[in-house]
Amino acid sequence: MNSYEVEIKSLLGAKENADLLLEKLKADPSFVAHGEHKQLNHYFIGGDLTRLYENAEMHIAEDKRDVFKQLCYDAKEFSVRTRKADEKVILVIKASVDDTTSSNGTARLEFESEVNMSLEELDKILIESGFSYQAKWSRERQEYTYKGMNVSIDKNAGYGYLAEFEKISDDASRVEGIKDEIRNAMSEIGLMELPQDRLARMFEYYNNNWEDYYGTDKVFNIE
Repeated sequence: MNSYEVEIKSLLGAKENADLLLEKLKADPSFVAHGEHKQLNHYFIGGDLTRLYENAEMHIAEDKRDVFKQLCYDAKEFSVRTRKADEKVILVIKASVDDTTSSNGTARLEFESEVNMSLEELDKILIESGFSYQAKWSRERQEYTYKGMNVSIDKNAGYGYLAEFEKISDDASRVEGIKDEIRNAMSEIGLMELPQDRLARMFEYYNNNWEDYYGTDKVFNIE
């Protein structure tokens, strides 16, 4: 069964804005803190999903192979990345289901599978499948539950602090309604959605300059 990730971002910038958001989240009785972890995310371009499936199949969780295989046929635009979250190594594929991008869109088909290998070994499989590095990203993530949605507050190399509000659904017809639900919740606590065109400019700038930011606390500002 396909999972649809509905996610809306808000650029916080400075740490004091992130701290203020956290206080607002805590005021809700449904608030739950899930801890924090560090991530490395390696984004790839090019490549062939079918070839990647053939090369990675034996390393993918058996109950997720059919979903991966179906993506090979259904995905028209997709984003492939590898992730190390603390000690877990994960293959991530996101395919767009609306008019936003597969890299940063508000609604996407999502596939994730933990693999029993190093990040470098997984990267090698992607490169052998015709992919090449687009950029490498680093961040520190704090995760919460708020009003039935997943909220993360990230400290990203390049971007500074960023909030992501997310809900997952297996029903494509609910995507637009979930977007409205998330936007309403964000508005209630005074958060502005990061526009997709600005996010695209930020993403492009980072991709072109990632070696200056990866693994650092350096931040840029792109309007």
